Order: sequence, then structure tokens, then C-alpha cells
Amino acid sequence: MQFTAEHENLRRTVAKFVETEINPHVDAWEAAEEFPSHELFKKLGDLGLLGIKYDPAYGGLGLDFSYSMVMAEELGLVHCGGVPMAIGVHTDMCTPALNRFGSDTVKEDFLAPSIAGDVVGCLGVSEPGGGSDVAAVKTTARKDGDDYVISGTKMWITNGMKADWCCLLANTSDGPVHQNKSLICVPMDAQGITRQKIHKIGMHSSDTAQLFFDEVRVPRRNLIGQEGGGFMMQMLQFQEERLYAAASALKGFDRLIDLTIDYTRDRKTFGKPVLDNQVVHFRLAELRTEVEALRALTWSAIEQYVAGADVTRLASMAKLKTGRLARELTDACLQYWGGMGYTADNPVSRAYRDTRLVSIGAGADEIMLGIIAKLEGTLPGTSNKKPG
Repeated sequence: MQFTAEHENLRRTVAKFVETEINPHVDAWEAAEEFPSHELFKKLGDLGLLGIKYDPAYGGLGLDFSYSMVMAEELGLVHCGGVPMAIGVHTDMCTPALNRFGSDTVKEDFLAPSIAGDVVGCLGVSEPGGGSDVAAVKTTARKDGDDYVISGTKMWITNGMKADWCCLLANTSDGPVHQNKSLICVPMDAQGITRQKIHKIGMHSSDTAQLFFDEVRVPRRNLIGQEGGGFMMQMLQFQEERLYAAASALKGFDRLIDLTIDYTRDRKTFGKPVLDNQVVHFRLAELRTEVEALRALTWSAIEQYVAGADVTRLASMAKLKTGRLARELTDACLQYWGGMGYTADNPVSRAYRDTRLVSIGAGADEIMLGIIAKLEGTLPGTSNKKPG
């Protein structure tokens, strides 16, 4: 990937924002188990950072996807996982289908204020009985005149407690499970919606909710694209979500290795620095190599995506590798911090908790392996066809 001066200017802008507007407050936000998303998103919107890849007609910058991923990579500098995840849900998970397939009316109502930072968005796909298995979604949206009437429950919804609108996946017919789903923009102040906060082992600063929809009435004009096309559109959104997950992890991984090098150089056992032990410095060298390999894979996928290629295979590989490497890297670094690594406020232990989610959210590791195996032709009844 060849980066332009515009890419580098964007990097500096995001890095400065992280340094001045996010990191000084992370510890307080982690303790509170929330951050002021409306206030922070408005600041991001004022800088043009919430619509980097979106249509200027709705307030976006009109740049290609690689610029959005530059922002994602720089958000890896944030000293927790919850805030970058919440921002990514807004910029790269609940809005791509709206931008690509939404009508002018629905984009004016939901995309434009999202880009401006006037509202907070969330994505409503997962349910108590169906997370990675998107086809198992049970929430329904039945037609009643000019409205949809929505009933069901959504689970693990990032930004769910504070969101002003939800990009909701629901069954709009009784047809085949891959053809009966639609994406609908749902205002979260609609009558019949209740929210319940979910407490997690990590990602503390990101509010997460279970959402209940009890005969919630929304205009049918809030439909994104064609009715019945929701499953396909959500699969496309997942590609950007998975690349965001990979890109936003890279600099965080580098930071953990840097912190561990510094700590093990200063920490002495048996008369010498911990870092002087070959088992330690060799392992850190190996982990750094793994991060660079992931960076190359991720940016190769991004470059091909910008060129219009189908990157299902590469995006799935990048997402799988990110989750697996997160578990390996944080565990190894925590070990070298010894007892200090097991304290709750240690940066490595925070990353150990936060990054564990990567192997679960946006399609679990097993789902990624299934996609890759299918495209490799190693599943029964498949052939060796390899898009992206």
C-alpha cells in the first residue's frame, strides 16, 4: 500500500486527537464503564473524521476506504479497546450499508447526522440465540400500512445504552432465511424500546446493551435498500468491520511489545534484566514479526478492497489472525510482567481483557475458519475458488 501525503496528514490528525482528547480520560472512563460518546463523537465529527469514506453530499470527505483504515490504525494508540470499538461501530459497522444502499431520505435522516457527530449509532444484529449465526436472527418487522412493527431482542449491542439510532437486521417475511431479512434504521427513542446494560470482563469504557423491541413502530421509508436484501448487505458490512478490527489492533500490539521491552529491561532478576534472557528477547522478536505479518496482510486486503476486489477470504484471514495473535501476544507479554501484569490497572492486563473479544465478535474464529475453508475448497461439496 502506497500512502500519500493526505494519508500521513490524516494520521497526524487522529494521533493528536487520541493524545489530547482520549488518552488523558481513559482511566476515568474505564472506571465509569462508559465514555461521553455524544461529546466525543461531536468533536470527531467537527474534524470530519466520522465520514471519511462517505459522500460529501451528506457531510463526508469522499475519500476511499484506505483513509478510513488509516484512522482505524491510529486509534490503536488509544490506551483501551472500548473507545476505538465504539467509534468503529459508528463509522465502519452501522453506516456502510446505509451509505451504499440507502435512499436520499434515509441518508438525510440518519447518515448526515451520524457524519456530523450529532447522533450516536449502533448495529443490531446479534441476538441471545444468534450471534455469528446471522441467519438465525428471530427479530421480526411486520408490515402495517406505511410502517414496520418490530418485535424481538438484540444482544451485545455496542453503543446500545446511548445510541440515537440502530441499523437493525430483522425478518420482514417468512421466506428463506438468507432472503427474508432487511436492514432498517430505527430511532432509539421510539415507543416500545427498552435497554439493559451488560457488564463485561473487558472493553469496560464501551457501553454494551441488550435491546428489547416490543411492537416498535417505524416508517417503512427507513428501510435500507431493497426489502429482503438485509443478509447480503450485512455480509458486506462485515467485511469492513473485520478489516477495521485488524487495522485498529496493529499499533496497540506494537505498544504492548514496546512497553514490555521497557519493563523487562528495567526489571532485574538474579542480577540481570529480564530482557537479557534469550527466551524473552527471542519471544518478543517473534511477536514483533507476527505483528508485521498481520500488518502486511491487512493492508494488502485493504488495497484490494479499494480496487474493487472481493476480499472475503483475506478479510476473514486478517480477522482470524488478529484474534489469535491478540490472545498469544497479550498472554506472553503479561507473563513477562510477572505479578505486575496481573494487576487490574496494568496496560497489558487491560489489553489481555479487551482484545479477547476479537476472537468472538464480528464472526467468531470458527466462523472465519469456515469461510476460509469454503473458499479454499476444503469443505465437502466446495471447489478451490479463491476471491481476494
